Order: sequence, then structure tokens, then C-alpha cells
Amino acid sequence: MTSQLVTYAVDGRVGIVTLNRADKLNAISAELKSALVERLHAADRDPATAVVVLRAEGRSFCAGYDIGPNPGRAARRHNALAWHESLTDDVRLEMTPWEMKKPVIASVQGHCLGGGCELVMMCDLTIAADDALFGEPEIRFSNVGPALIMPFIIGLKRARELLFLGDPIDAKTALQYGMVNRVVPRAELSAATLKFARRMALISPEALAGTKLAVNRGAEAAGFRSAIMAGLDILASVYAARTEVGTRFDEIREKEGLGAALRWRAAQFAE
Repeated sequence: MTSQLVTYAVDGRVGIVTLNRADKLNAISAELKSALVERLHAADRDPATAVVVLRAEGRSFCAGYDIGPNPGRAARRHNALAWHESLTDDVRLEMTPWEMKKPVIASVQGHCLGGGCELVMMCDLTIAADDALFGEPEIRFSNVGPALIMPFIIGLKRARELLFLGDPIDAKTALQYGMVNRVVPRAELSAATLKFARRMALISPEALAGTKLAVNRGAEAAGFRSAIMAGLDILASVYAARTEVGTRFDEIREKEGLGAALRWRAAQFAE
């Protein structure tokens, strides 16, 4: 099952990792998370390639973590230590592109939200379709993060606005903010990403790996990794907290389904 949720292919010197849960907007389930980490590590080890593309099937790249009712989520309710353990595993996934030796290029269309947005920001470069939407809406139902990389990418003021309100931004705005490198028409996303990746793959793998490591080490010396881990430690208690909005959201989700809960909350921000 997991092998079908995430696929791997090679195009010349480019390894292509693809999220393949299109019917659920590639929402990150426990099974998809495990498969994605496995595939990314395999792509990093592949001696035939120098660059990795992370893409997704369907109309959206990733709608974030799958927050539908499930026994594991219910068991963690109001338990900060259990949430910390679970969110640590989420951060491990999101940090995988950052920790890989090879550069990772995210190729993004449609929804790129929550954990999917964080995952993309951990990639080295991002090519976005003009229909892409980026954001972290979790705060609207009392969840945040868990990997608060956004301030490092777009700056404190802009990150605070997006994280405090949960509003999405379109691809053009993401480009202006420095969240993505290029925006292309939706129909050209696949071809444009591969063209970009093939051009990068002309560089020696050693030079690419060394440059990535140097850039990352500089960010980590400035406190990047410590900030991510500190955010995780703080936010675990937020997931465990009993809030008015979070309690009502959970009640609607359990009785009427996730879609109903999301519509209930979205209606309050429609004015």
C-alpha cells in the first residue's frame, strides 16, 4: 500500500518523488508519511541522480496533514507528551528535504497548505503553478506548525500575519515574498520543473552537495535548527490545550465530518 502512496522514477540525472494520494488532495496520513520519508531517502542514495524533484499527482500538491477522525488522534487528546512525540515525527518528515545531500526542487500546484506548505519551504527550490495556494490555516482550529520555518523564508512581519490569521496567499504573492523561485502556467509546470532540474543536474553532484551543505550549515549556525525544535516544544502544548474553538471544531468533525467542521470555521472568516 505504501509503495503506491509515493512513487519514485528517474529521468536522466533527475530523481522524481511523487505524492500519489490525489483523491485526498495528497493529505499526509501516517502511511503516506512513512512512504515519503522512505522514498526521499532512497532518492538521496540513488547514485544515478544529482537532483531530486518532489511533486504530486492531482489538482493539489498537498492539503496538509490528514486531520480526519482517527484513533491515534483521539488517544492524544489533551496529552502534551503524546502530542510532542507525534509532532516530532511530523517534523522529522518535514526536515527530510533539508537534511538530504542532494538539492530538492518542489513542484507545486493547487493547494499547498499546513504541513505540505512547511514541507515545500524545507525544499531547496520551489517552482509553482499559477494556481498554487500557500498557507498554514491550522491556527483557525487551534493547531499550529509544527515546523515554523516560515519566518526564516519570508521574514517575521509577513510570517506573523499569515500564521496568526491562517490566510492563504496565491503564487504571485508567494513569489513576491520569496517563498517560491518561479511561477509558471499550470499546464507548463511539469515541463518547466524538469527543464530547471535537468539544467541544475549539469552541475557536478559534489559541487551541488557541498553548496547545499554550506548554505544549511550557515542557517543552522544562525539558529535555524534550534528555532525549529524550540517551536516544536512550545506547540505540542497548544495541540493538547482545550480551547473553545478547538473543542467545537472537534465536535463538528466527529459528528458531521471534517468537511462540515472546515466549512463552519471558514464561514466565520468570510465577511
